[in-house]
Amino acid sequence: MSDDEPAMEAYRYPDGSITYPGHPVGPGGEEPVGTVDLSDYTATVLTWTNSTATPPGVRQPNTLAIVEFDVDGEPVRAIGQVTGEDDVDIGDEVRPVYCEELREPGAGIREPASQEWDGYRFEPV
Repeated sequence: MSDDEPAMEAYRYPDGSITYPGHPVGPGGEEPVGTVDLSDYTATVLTWTNSTATPPGVRQPNTLAIVEFDVDGEPVRAIGQVTGEDDVDIGDEVRPVYCEELREPGAGIREPASQEWDGYRFEPV
């Protein structure tokens, strides 16, 4: 990750659990005590699908994957797009890569400046 890219930030809680995205109250009912940048880790694909009925401005087909990171023995799951037209399969190792536009800002009904369009996709290792 370069210094100008935002972190793929997960929250760590006193009981050791980690959530992505972060929440103000963790699974044990306590506030977070720190963060973890998931872009520093690789993950394993748990399942995936190809969406052919996507929202305006989102590529078709759009491959999505549910992945699991192992952060110091603690599982952290995330869902996101897979890069390009890459084939992905259950059990594949992927890494998060930053993307400035996950969808085309002018295609939606909202004013483009009213939303953030960036995020992370998963790229097979």
